[in-house]
Amino acid sequence: MVVAIVLEKTGNAICQSCGMPMKRTEDFGTNRDGSVNNEYCSFCFREGQFTDEGISLEQKIAKNIMIAKTMGIPEDQARQMAENIIPKLKRWWKK
Repeated sequence: MVVAIVLEKTGNAICQSCGMPMKRTEDFGTNRDGSVNNEYCSFCFREGQFTDEGISLEQKIAKNIMIAKTMGIPEDQARQMAENIIPKLKRWWKK
């Protein structure tokens, strides 16, 4: 299975938009044809497009901080994680 191959090669697949670990098949996003997308999670990428198309890097960081806070992560820790990880992900590389 594609997901198993990705996990085997990378050790830990993470979404290249938000940084979420992707371990189960349902964690992975989908391409336009319904196939598994190996780079983005199901929260960020569905049917071949980003669910938050047009969001800026700064808005994505703020969104992730808010989500982390609802999960019980202190805001300062959530901010540090988001600011250190998200800009390094493929979606946010400056081209």
